[in-house]
Amino acid sequence: MMREASPPVQNAALDLRALLQFYRSQSEIIESQRKLELEFEVARFIRDSQPTPVVADTERGLVVSNLLASRKALFEVLGVRDDAEAYSKMARAMSSPLQISNLTTPSLVSLGDDLLRLPVPKFFEKDGGYYITAGVFIAKEVGGRAVNASIHRAMILDENHLAVRLVPRHLYYMFTQAEKRGIALPAAILVGAPPAVYVAAACSPPYGIYEVEVANTLAGGGLAGTSDLLEGVVLPVPSEVVILGEFLPGKRSKEGPFVDILGTYDGVREEPVFLVHEILTRQTPYFYSILPSGYEHTLLMGFPREVAIWDGVSKVVPKVHKVRLPPSGGGWLYAVVSIDKSTEGDAKNAILAAFAAHPSLKIAIVVDGDVDPDNPEDVEWAIATRMQPDEDLVIIRGARGSSLDPSADQKSLITSKLGIDATRPLSKPSWMFEKARIP
Repeated sequence: MMREASPPVQNAALDLRALLQFYRSQSEIIESQRKLELEFEVARFIRDSQPTPVVADTERGLVVSNLLASRKALFEVLGVRDDAEAYSKMARAMSSPLQISNLTTPSLVSLGDDLLRLPVPKFFEKDGGYYITAGVFIAKEVGGRAVNASIHRAMILDENHLAVRLVPRHLYYMFTQAEKRGIALPAAILVGAPPAVYVAAACSPPYGIYEVEVANTLAGGGLAGTSDLLEGVVLPVPSEVVILGEFLPGKRSKEGPFVDILGTYDGVREEPVFLVHEILTRQTPYFYSILPSGYEHTLLMGFPREVAIWDGVSKVVPKVHKVRLPPSGGGWLYAVVSIDKSTEGDAKNAILAAFAAHPSLKIAIVVDGDVDPDNPEDVEWAIATRMQPDEDLVIIRGARGSSLDPSADQKSLITSKLGIDATRPLSKPSWMFEKARIP
């Protein structure tokens, strides 16, 4: 398939194609050698290639994935060199959103209202249907000024209807407020938006802070936008696909089963229905798709919670080196935090701060700065050599946990939580806990 020639764009935060150019310059991209089936073949190609970015050719067009499946890519988009810079930049951006002043009118092609013209994959064998997984939903509250951008999964029902999973957060609130008045909620779905928008849309700033403006801060104010497509809202551009439509009041449809971040199936629910009015695309668009429970999914969801944990723990200990929500915990339920402590009790305070910062967290392990949270063997070694079960375990009972955790009470969401202090005791000589190294 012929690809649209695009001029070189330097900032990978501003354009999905600039990020693809970055990968190509590093020879870090895999392209399918034949057309792949949207049912399962594309998903298998993405899974087997991760974390390497992919371009999959299909009968309906090009699918890209694994674009933000590594910290190297994340740091490239954020324009930072390490974790500390990434955490602090993200925290600053959420507290200082920047309005988009660079307004433009994008050149887009209309596909009418037929969703079946898009290369939307089906991922797992028990999935309820074909799913848009990298859709940034943008809406403005009816009768108010708040605008929200967030990522939601959307199952294709037919040519112009989607069932959208809305958890009780900001977009859900906007929809239910409109529904109470018996009116539809207009919205846009961006697929293949500027990469900085995905990082910001995965965060949870307070209601009323527009995540796209957080993305603009991350991008140094360079994000462009258009006010031509959704009334009263500046949408970020360029986006590969823009789906315009509305959430219908009083309308629900079965959604699911679908694989959540832990790699287990989520149940079938009655979810709001989105009516498509028009689909707009760039020339020869790249359809961005995120593999459910894949590296990209866990990093995009987990990174903002790492920022929250880093911020919370930094307030109670001298220094935080790294925070990790590893894929083994779905990027969600299990965290490792490396710190420097000055007094006994710092690690336990860090555990409590981590749970407070990320309420869905079930297991928090705190290690010293010489232990690498990215290395599971290092972390297990610290638990084995620096932790005493009768002194260093923190068990919290009757706490609210995550709806994603199949072991929790699914009705009340009540769970227990475990904290492990795997830092060395300050009462003993440090040499006793030093791992021997060969020079």
